Amino acid sequence: MKILLPDGVNLGADPVAEILKQYHTIGVVGLSSNPSRPSFGVSGYMQSAGYRIIPVNPNETEVLGEKSYARLEDVPEKVEIVDIFRRTTEVPAAVDSAIRVGAKVAWMQLGIEHPQAAAKARAAGLIVIADACMLIEHKRRLQALTS
Repeated sequence: MKILLPDGVNLGADPVAEILKQYHTIGVVGLSSNPSRPSFGVSGYMQSAGYRIIPVNPNETEVLGEKSYARLEDVPEKVEIVDIFRRTTEVPAAVDSAIRVGAKVAWMQLGIEHPQAAAKARAAGLIVIADACMLIEHKRRLQALTS
C-alpha cells in the first residue's frame, strides 16, 4: 500500500483509519453488477458497513440497489472517495474525473498503481491510496472505526 498526502495534510498515525472515519460517500469507478467481480464484493461490504456507494460504470444501470452513472461528473451529489476498479491504463482518466468533481481521496484498489496519476491527484489536493483493498483495510481497523 502507498499513501500520498497533499502538502499540509496530516492525518495522524493511521491515515487510512482517518479517511474511513471522515468520508462516507464513495464513487466506485468500474463497479460491476457481477457478484463474482471484486468491485461488487468490496462495494457490498462497504455499503453494509454504512458507506454510501455510488456506482460509476456506463455499462450498468443499477448496482447494489443504487443508480449507476456513466461518469463521475454525472453524479448529482458530492463524492468524497473515488474508488478505482479499472485497469492501470484507465487510472489517469478516473483521477482527472476525481479532481474535477472535488473528491477528497483517490483510492486505487489492490494491484493498481499509477505514479503519474497519483502525483497529479496529490498536487491537486487529493489524498491518494494505491495498491490497497478498501474492504481489507476497513476490516483491519474495524474496532477503531466503530468505537
